[in-house]
Amino acid sequence: MTEGSHTDNGQLSHNGLKDANAPLSLITEPMKLGHEGSKDSIAPFSLITEPMKSTTEIKEKEMLQRGNWGGKLEFILTCVGYAVGLGNVWRFPYLAFKNGGGAFLIPYWIIQLFVGMPLFFMELCFGQFASLGPLSIWKICPALKGIGIASVLVSAFIGLYYNVIIGYCFFYFFASMSDPLPWAEELRTNGTNVTQGSLNSTMINNTMSKSERYFYETLLGMSEGLEVLGNVRWELALCLLLAWFVVMAVLSKGIKSLGKVVYFTATFPYLLLTALLVRGATLDGASDGIYYYLTPQWERLADSNVWSDAATQVFFSLSACSGGLVLMASFNKFDNFCLRDALIVPLIDCLTSFFSGFVIFTVLGAMAKAKGVEVADVAQGGTGLAFIVYPEAISQMPAPTVWAILFFFMMLIIGFSSEFSIMETVICSLIDEFPHILRKNWKNSTLFRLAICLTFYCLALPMTTNGGIYVLELLDSSVSGFPLLFVGLFECIALCYVYGYNRFASDIEMMLGRKPWIYWQACWCCITPGILLAVIVFKAYQYTPLKFNDYEYPDWGVALWWIVCLIPILAIPAWVTYRRHAVGGQGFRGEFLPRPEWGPASPENRKGRYAPQVPTEQNGVKAYDNAAYEYPDKFTIASGLRHTLPESLPGYVNQGFQTDQGRAFSESTKL
Repeated sequence: MTEGSHTDNGQLSHNGLKDANAPLSLITEPMKLGHEGSKDSIAPFSLITEPMKSTTEIKEKEMLQRGNWGGKLEFILTCVGYAVGLGNVWRFPYLAFKNGGGAFLIPYWIIQLFVGMPLFFMELCFGQFASLGPLSIWKICPALKGIGIASVLVSAFIGLYYNVIIGYCFFYFFASMSDPLPWAEELRTNGTNVTQGSLNSTMINNTMSKSERYFYETLLGMSEGLEVLGNVRWELALCLLLAWFVVMAVLSKGIKSLGKVVYFTATFPYLLLTALLVRGATLDGASDGIYYYLTPQWERLADSNVWSDAATQVFFSLSACSGGLVLMASFNKFDNFCLRDALIVPLIDCLTSFFSGFVIFTVLGAMAKAKGVEVADVAQGGTGLAFIVYPEAISQMPAPTVWAILFFFMMLIIGFSSEFSIMETVICSLIDEFPHILRKNWKNSTLFRLAICLTFYCLALPMTTNGGIYVLELLDSSVSGFPLLFVGLFECIALCYVYGYNRFASDIEMMLGRKPWIYWQACWCCITPGILLAVIVFKAYQYTPLKFNDYEYPDWGVALWWIVCLIPILAIPAWVTYRRHAVGGQGFRGEFLPRPEWGPASPENRKGRYAPQVPTEQNGVKAYDNAAYEYPDKFTIASGLRHTLPESLPGYVNQGFQTDQGRAFSESTKL
């Protein structure tokens, strides 16, 4: 039988194949179109000259490179580790405190329902379907890879300052190993010393509590402003070094170690929070704090900053639009029922934030009554709230040293559970981009991870100086605002309008066995991007220069804020511009269509329009649907391989190609 002819059962026979039933293998000569003996011209492509690897070999290689979760519960608990993070302890109560108490809960729940949960489910489906990280997954639309770059940049900035806060936790953890606690010995008032036991019965006006003085003076040694950074505080620098050492030690082995730790880290914090709430509820004035927490100030709902803070808190706590969810979902099995995860985790996140607010406001009420002021006038500050209010609450409990050690141990646990995932997002995204180098062996991967951790430690050192708190607040407010909102908006546009909602829904159906509910479609296509756009517009309209407590940042500090804010956002149009110049005008349209290798990573999951097919004969012409082809000296189109389009030929994505005779193979999609 000659080359290119068919056997009786329809399989292609070739001298490179041992039998007709063998898998498609090496072909060294161009394929001919037509029946045996015909004079048809040679087709402008031939089968790739590399044997196809078996499914088992591909799967084993994939497992070696990226790893997978040990079970469904590991993934859920890891996502819960995001929810039970430092943001629930110090960020949400502070935002509620700043934005009118109970009034903040209304936009928070609305944003969670119509923005947080839809984006959470979208990113889980996105990452799980392709089993790729937040950078390499944009084979779905190469021109918009800037969205992935922006999300990873956001994670990098967050991971940079987040570990500084963990360093604060280490400082307090070590300081807690003393009796009495260094911040609870006494309170200083106007010329009068008041013992800690009289906090609830003494009216203290215009004073700074011992816990406030300990945080601002002993821990931070805070300078007058950003203009005076001062010296590096060696205690904080060592605590920060310890924090990065822990991160490196855990991430050196990837997600497998993370999946085991979360069984403890995702449950233990609730025990401590419950104990603190019970104790806080018994303090005199606790009811005033709860009343302020639950009573909405309706006029605050007209302030766009309240809605913006609610949106950014949802993003911050759920890790939406920062690449983490896409990465974590990429380690799931293809048929994991991620809809369940998308409902459970955001609900736990909401309840945890709400629960933590009670713990904070019971103590705020007690502090306000002790000082004879309103709740709104107590404990001003962002990150300092967890290091002022909580320590003071602990000092009022029996055996305060024990409680302090346990509490700050909890803070370390929940802080690291988020930091591990944040930094794994940054590191694994870069490794996915250069696997031939960074996954070549264990040594390369480990050295790269070590280099990242050391670099981040050096970059974070300015935040351990006397003026470091001003740098930390600058990074926090700039990164967690506009960048997350823009990434979420462009993700919705890319998946629902550029790639197409119907395609995306069909992909989800391949995984879950059903298409998304109408609720998800309405949110992804209209409600979620509409809310995000509205928040962006109103936030820009009501923009005010950055402040920290009563300190106003200088002009160059505000300029630095805008630079950090715009770096992730500008990555999106910058990448589009780069691709436009890289491929030229003729091929630029194709940059908005999926690469042929887009689809499920594992061959056994590539079904339907993603299924590779053996050559078949249609109307006297051999058709090769989804098989791997190589255009000689021009380009490669193959499942799992990157390609570039020839400038002189029309390209066809995923399901077929057109020959020079003008015959189109089945289900072609022209670029």
